[in-house]
Amino acid sequence: MTQASFIRKQSGEFIIDKNAIEQLEQRYRTTFINSLAGFRQAVLVGTKSAEGHSNLAIFNSLIHLGAHPALFGLINRPDSVQRDTLQNIISTKSYTLNYVKAEAFEKAHQTSARYDKQVSEFEQVGFEEAYLPSCTAPIVKEAVVSIAMQLEGIIPIKINGTVLIVGSVQQIHIDEQRIGKDGFVSLSEEQVLVSQGLDAYFITSPIGRLAYAKP
Repeated sequence: MTQASFIRKQSGEFIIDKNAIEQLEQRYRTTFINSLAGFRQAVLVGTKSAEGHSNLAIFNSLIHLGAHPALFGLINRPDSVQRDTLQNIISTKSYTLNYVKAEAFEKAHQTSARYDKQVSEFEQVGFEEAYLPSCTAPIVKEAVVSIAMQLEGIIPIKINGTVLIVGSVQQIHIDEQRIGKDGFVSLSEEQVLVSQGLDAYFITSPIGRLAYAKP
């Protein structure tokens, strides 16, 4: 491990305190802290600008906020540079969440590149653009699951300049065979893409489902 001068050992393990973390080189610290968050769903967020330009961007910050009503959240990074996805969501109030198969990980990753606002990531990386009824934002036609969302609120997180995008589920496009009798959606059978950090991608394997835990 590099940056060793900021790390002290205790019982054979590394102990890294807050001061040491803050002294790490910026890019190293970003990679380190991001990867500590573990495996997360890789989501392609589809939007369209007020001028009609399609946009697609990968996120790994999807949060389930509740089922009654059905709500999801996304953390958007600080706007030190223009964030087309956030601006499009604010302008149109409409966006989509798309889960793709792991085999598409290179195309999915490429959507993180900073293309000009008028350039469609769908066209640049090779995903096919499609639409759900009554939703102005595009979906990824190849997606295993596509969810049409409506913006409900933007919550600023002042400590680091990020924002929480809160949206309500409007429509879900999914193969009914993926939905179990109890409503559980099996994503591992389709090898849906998951990520760790900013640039590492994986597939998952189930180890089991358990009954509701009681004392």
